[in-house]
Amino acid sequence: MNIPYGKQYIDEEDIQMVVDVLRSDYLTTGPAVHDFEQSVAAYVGAKYAVAVSNGTAALHAACYAANIREGDEVITSPLTFAASANCILYCKGTPVFADIKKDTYNIDPEDVKRKITPKTKAIIAVHYAGQPCEMDEIHAIAKDNHLLVIEDAAHALGSKYKGKKIGSLSDMTIFSFHPVKHITTGEGGMITTNNETLYRKLLLFRNHGITRDDSLMTRHEGGWYYQQLELGFNYRISDIQCALGISQMKKLERFVAKRRSLAEKYNAEFENIHDIVCPLQKDDCMSSWHLYVIQVPAPKRRKIYEEMHEAGIRVNVHYIPVYQHPYYQENGFKYVKCPNTEFLYERILSLPLYYQLEDNMQDFVIKTLKKILR
Repeated sequence: MNIPYGKQYIDEEDIQMVVDVLRSDYLTTGPAVHDFEQSVAAYVGAKYAVAVSNGTAALHAACYAANIREGDEVITSPLTFAASANCILYCKGTPVFADIKKDTYNIDPEDVKRKITPKTKAIIAVHYAGQPCEMDEIHAIAKDNHLLVIEDAAHALGSKYKGKKIGSLSDMTIFSFHPVKHITTGEGGMITTNNETLYRKLLLFRNHGITRDDSLMTRHEGGWYYQQLELGFNYRISDIQCALGISQMKKLERFVAKRRSLAEKYNAEFENIHDIVCPLQKDDCMSSWHLYVIQVPAPKRRKIYEEMHEAGIRVNVHYIPVYQHPYYQENGFKYVKCPNTEFLYERILSLPLYYQLEDNMQDFVIKTLKKILR
């Protein structure tokens, strides 16, 4: 048996949507891109959405729109994929790592307060594994210090914070549509916002900084004319990908419900196992469970990882603290310490969690892990 930690689900409806676009007049920058954006914006309750080539591009675009520049600091979590911090470096800003909380694995608002300086310009709050951050506290800190808030919701499509879907709460929210995420476009990302000024900047940035909008150009020489107003990137996404995304969005609630069901079963099976700490589900939040992350004893973690792999169960570790990567160690982050992050990194293990994980497969994961821990 080969059980990955995550996997996409593609059905015939998805395939047909892609085929229909392949037979259409537009393969990129066409109507499917707009329709996908509208689908996600309507789902999360945001006014605007901008689809881009991947989640990292979405983070880069958000930092650009937030006007992050050299000398600016942006506070974020160290327990995340490197892109959550790399996007700050792309804009020549400086990532500042605030420690996480041991119960939620999310950024600690109290440590965010401690890390604020006159150079701080924004906070990137990462909803780790789909568990929403403490957004009321983060928004209060941002308001008091005149900061922008960007939510890295690569894990959190379908999550809710105090009854509201993640995606419309902050200045900008980014999503990822990599195959292991809740829905997929192969590769792809999106930024949602309620701010029209940010929306216009995001549109420019994704398309080389080029516009055909008469109201933005310095002059107009005819229907063929366009101008580059900013130094943007080619972060466009194709209609082929967006057609898949439109079809996948129709199944999102079903996907999330299955993930929650799987997580509940893991919780029930492991809650009384001495060597396992199950992930917390806060009462005022609803996780969409991108990952199911347990804690195991640090001395046993590698053995558990290797024996699970030997059994065909591809457990994983999410994530190596960003500042521990050699690039960061060699570029000014050698002495960064986040004790809670380092404590958890030595113990966390991601178990398989995806729509096609069948009962017998999950039972095998549970049985194998219990056997290893005996």
